[in-house]
Amino acid sequence: MDTMRIGEIGDRQAARSRYDRFRTSKGCSYMQALDLPFFLADFTGVGGRIKQRPEDFFVQEIPLYEPTNDGDHVMAEIQKMGLSTMAALDTLGRQLDVNRRDIGYAGMKDAQAVTRQIVTIPRVTPEQVLAIKTDRISVNWAHKHRNKLRLGHLLANRFAIKIRDVDPMKVVTLRPALDEMARRGMPNFFGEQRFGRRNTNDLMGAAFVRGDDKEVLRLMLGDPRVTEDDLESLESRQHFMNGDYERAIKSMPHWAHGERRALARLIKTSDPYQAVMAVDMPIRRLWVTAMQSRIFNEIVRQRIADIDQVMQGDMAYKHENGACFLVDNPALEQARLEAFEISATGPMVGRRLSLPRGKPYDMERALFDKYDVQPDDFRSSTRDRSHGDRRPIRVQPGDAKLESGVDEHGGYITVAFTLPPGAYATILMRELMRSEPVRATAPTRAAVPVDHGDDSDADSDSPGNE
Repeated sequence: MDTMRIGEIGDRQAARSRYDRFRTSKGCSYMQALDLPFFLADFTGVGGRIKQRPEDFFVQEIPLYEPTNDGDHVMAEIQKMGLSTMAALDTLGRQLDVNRRDIGYAGMKDAQAVTRQIVTIPRVTPEQVLAIKTDRISVNWAHKHRNKLRLGHLLANRFAIKIRDVDPMKVVTLRPALDEMARRGMPNFFGEQRFGRRNTNDLMGAAFVRGDDKEVLRLMLGDPRVTEDDLESLESRQHFMNGDYERAIKSMPHWAHGERRALARLIKTSDPYQAVMAVDMPIRRLWVTAMQSRIFNEIVRQRIADIDQVMQGDMAYKHENGACFLVDNPALEQARLEAFEISATGPMVGRRLSLPRGKPYDMERALFDKYDVQPDDFRSSTRDRSHGDRRPIRVQPGDAKLESGVDEHGGYITVAFTLPPGAYATILMRELMRSEPVRATAPTRAAVPVDHGDDSDADSDSPGNE
């Protein structure tokens, strides 16, 4: 890997100039693309880019149930643009004098989008909620409701996504691809957002679960990469690897709150465990879900050519109710597979994970061994006690519609479709575009959870429904 010694460069302005030239020459982007295979073997794609502006990416939650029209909460649909879910909840809480933690929501939604999502707010009236309007938030409707909305209480997400930098005439090539995914399914991969800007959240999660705190700190605070890190992070990471912790913390970016807490604790105690535990629990949980997600992605990768089939020994998923069962005779399940009533599953490793048998078991066990984590590690661990779950390796896009045209920003193709909670719209779009669809992003807080919500609706335990 190319390296650059910060100390050998003159002043900071000269360092930044050289650093920027180096990154440009390498064609660097901030968010690493996942090296995932494509499902549609004979489709060449239309190219283009998405998420060029928030209004080009629209998502609407389809609620699991309607408001009860009575009770101590108000259920409302909010529309936000260019704002994360947490920032929107903060705004609602401030304007209504309600603690953000008391506001219920079904899932996280992307900041770089126009999103409509359902919330519940206690101890207010519908009229108070409807009166809220800011430059980024509006309220479409509000009714009384009995209970707080919980994570994952969502029927589906409806998307309308514009592809830019594309020939609008190519829209005619997309219908056969969408029809095939509606018939056979699309890979239920987790998107790149899950794994962090440096694509190492999963490695930190595996190290954390197995108790390798030095490795967690190396990945979080060290491991400098010129092609991925911003200048301040690069300098700090190099100092950490050289054992100069004081200089590392002084040169750390202002936004790196979790990293700063961990390093300050390490300086104070010289105890890697204490340093890791200084990081907020939601962030540590994010590492673990990334590790679970990576293992699941690897199973989908190995089975992508046959995601509409099951093998003997599989744990199959019933799409109607989420129940799983052991497959004894794959031939007997063919009709239900073709009707999209059932699908094969992959593991979200945890202490209550139901394991398959035969070849599916061998595939999963090999990945557990690769990451040096086992379901039993979660049973007695004081670090993370994830239940574990089975996640279908395919999902079915619904009600797909296409249109194309030219506006003030140039030609476009709009793809509209519905996905179940936890499925990533960007995975469907990369199949249609045959390119990594998400634009490069500016540096973000590497250890801080971000909204993944182009598609993800997190529940409290299974990272498959983010």
